[in-house]
Amino acid sequence: MTDSPSAKPLGPIPAGFESRNGELVIGGRTASDLAAGGTPCFAYSRAMIDARMAALRAAMPGRLHIHYAIKANPFAPLLALMAELADGLDIASAGELAMVRAAGADLARVSFAGPGKRDAELETAIAAGVTVNVESEGEARRALRIAEKLGVTPRLAIRVNPDFDLKGSGMKMGGGARPFGVDADRAAALAREVIATGCAWRGFHIFAGSQALDAEAVIATQGATLDLADRLARELDVPLPGLNMGGGFGIPYFPGDAPLDIARVGAALAERFGRLPDSLEDAEIAIELGRYLVGEAGVYLTRIVDRKESRGETFLVTDGGLHHQLAASGNFGAVVRRNYPLAIASRFDAPPEEVANVVGCLCTPLDRLADRPALPRADVGDLVAVFCAGAYGATASPAAFLGHGPATEMLV
Repeated sequence: MTDSPSAKPLGPIPAGFESRNGELVIGGRTASDLAAGGTPCFAYSRAMIDARMAALRAAMPGRLHIHYAIKANPFAPLLALMAELADGLDIASAGELAMVRAAGADLARVSFAGPGKRDAELETAIAAGVTVNVESEGEARRALRIAEKLGVTPRLAIRVNPDFDLKGSGMKMGGGARPFGVDADRAAALAREVIATGCAWRGFHIFAGSQALDAEAVIATQGATLDLADRLARELDVPLPGLNMGGGFGIPYFPGDAPLDIARVGAALAERFGRLPDSLEDAEIAIELGRYLVGEAGVYLTRIVDRKESRGETFLVTDGGLHHQLAASGNFGAVVRRNYPLAIASRFDAPPEEVANVVGCLCTPLDRLADRPALPRADVGDLVAVFCAGAYGATASPAAFLGHGPATEMLV
């Protein structure tokens, strides 16, 4: 192994991955077996998803509903699994509505959030009986007009832009001026207007941020969310039928990241549930998670097609890249580029021997999967594994860029 000061650390490989004869195993199958049909490919472990959901349910209060935000990963077999495991599904477009319909999901357990819903999308969702989380006064009134035209009673909730955010969040969704939701000081007035129409009133959706690893920050935000929901319900003088508290649960991606302490979060939430005000006593309370449920269960496998030296540095050139794993390249909102968890799948339990850059096949310097990590010696034909690839991978990356096409996906 080299002790070169130029080596940069990798993010932590999620727990649960093992080796067989020195090779990475995913869902009971070796990396070479999974890649036999061609690379690049994504492999998602069903067992890891099952285990994550079971652990989450064990940690959270029994009355809490767990929803899956399908934007994290809508791959059809995985979505069908999540439709069975989760209590509800959250979508952000008519296209995603078509996906959950194809997965056989109960559309009464589906909610639709996101700014800029077009009239055709609202019409499709309202006709299907999906709960629409309206994001503005204008969107609420459009939804009501469309429902009147259809002759149906719409299921409506109001997404609230809270007057707080999730501290330490990788992506802030609330607090300040936002395109998401109705500002908290206007939400009750809009709710009165919506309820007066006789719609099926479904309550509030309050989502402050995502990708947090600090349990205390999550606990504080959940507490503030419950307080805000109570305040709005008391302004309305109507018990709240439902509250979607959003998500915020993160996963470790980078060096130094530690897993979120869900036992601590669950215990604090149970304590709050034990003293809910009358306004929330009968509310159906849910959290909405995406990456936390599926992110660590996915691995992106790509094959080394060239090994080259340039001015004293080694480059392992793969047949994959940012067109499939944009986030791992550091080009998906990262301020400072840091290395995702990555390994040479063909030599998963071998010690590091060299410092090498892992790059993709695209003709751009942005296409870098790992910046000078210490790795086992790897050659042409070896497989590289990029971990934490189960969320915001295949569908969040520019697969059409430079015409290389999409990666294969599989649930194993």
